[in-house]
Amino acid sequence: MAIRPEVADLRRDYTLEALVEASATPDPFVQFQQWFDAAVKAELPEPNAMTLATIDAAGCPSARIVLLKDFDDRGFVLFTNYNSHKGQELNQTPHAALVFLWAELERQVRIQGSVEKISPEESDGYFYSRPHNSRLGAWASNQSEVIPNREVLDRELGRLKLEYEGKEVPRPPHWGGFRIKPHTIEFWQGRTSRLHDRLRYRLSDGVWAIDRLSP
Repeated sequence: MAIRPEVADLRRDYTLEALVEASATPDPFVQFQQWFDAAVKAELPEPNAMTLATIDAAGCPSARIVLLKDFDDRGFVLFTNYNSHKGQELNQTPHAALVFLWAELERQVRIQGSVEKISPEESDGYFYSRPHNSRLGAWASNQSEVIPNREVLDRELGRLKLEYEGKEVPRPPHWGGFRIKPHTIEFWQGRTSRLHDRLRYRLSDGVWAIDRLSP
């Protein structure tokens, strides 16, 4: 098969920043906070957008873009319908990977870890902070199931609007959060000549070790 030059020749050089051990923090969550804050300050579109990769029961991977909704030294939190494809995969095989790409800053963060459901109280806290119609949407959609047309969703949303007019919308029992608890976090900074900086944090016996990886 011939290589298509209009694709293969797409390239740019990375020259904005460097990532060296002397400037990296010992704590990867502090390092992530610094990079995340920089992405927010730069007014990047949806700086909390991340690729979530999961594995089904047969060992087949799948990936999609989701939104980070919280993080601390326990891990990274997202919310979904537990009956969705990703929800079922996270339950069946509780390991996942995340990727953040902040292209304008020439930065990428890769995260691997185990998965756990967050507490119902934590899920409630986020759910009741959502706009009214977003809460209704969590009830209206049987996420990942086949439907005949868009009108099915619109009709169900209309019915729910009437049912909950002037009322609190409760959190569906099938909707809530997952936390990815990392054991590996890699920070990637683009550098010139494709000799990128890669610092990998690995958790071992409760201590984070830092390795430099060849690009």
